[in-house]
Amino acid sequence: MPSDLDQLRRENARLIELLEAHGIAWRSGGPAPTEPVPILEAAPANGPGSTQEKVALFRRLFRGSDDVHALRWKSNSSGRSGYAPACANEWRPGICEKPRISCRDCNHRELLPLSDAAIYGHLAGDHTIGLYPLLDNDHCHLLAVDFDEQDWRDDARAFLRSCRELAVPAALETRQPGAALISHTCNATRQL
Repeated sequence: MPSDLDQLRRENARLIELLEAHGIAWRSGGPAPTEPVPILEAAPANGPGSTQEKVALFRRLFRGSDDVHALRWKSNSSGRSGYAPACANEWRPGICEKPRISCRDCNHRELLPLSDAAIYGHLAGDHTIGLYPLLDNDHCHLLAVDFDEQDWRDDARAFLRSCRELAVPAALETRQPGAALISHTCNATRQL
């Protein structure tokens, strides 16, 4: 008996044939989405061993824009926190004029790409990075869902079960106390 995914693929091919037979344009202007990497099959059962394997696993799980990343900041005086794009010139004397000039208005802003060193620092706990998951072509390769309520374990399992039933590659990360994060790769296009 064919799987639901195989059935959907055949139906999709039949619909594409109908559209093309009637001269109806169906392709978007951007490149065709790529097949997502099955994350659960890509990661070793006992977890990655070397530093390079851990960085590679992070890049597979959390694919986003490589030309920029954010760093988390926290104000000691006010307690406020947030994320800001990582800049090579931040707080450099004679160049950076924070807080007088906002980063977005600075002529010396030099955004830093997401490097393996930045990811390693994040994994080692030196800093917390943020990703920009929406790419220039309006594609996104990940979705992160945070479950915090009392039934978070059941909710996370149900979400993961739904991903598996829909053949959406998924990975589950649990943090204590009481939170679970599920991320999965998908080739979703932003709808305007």
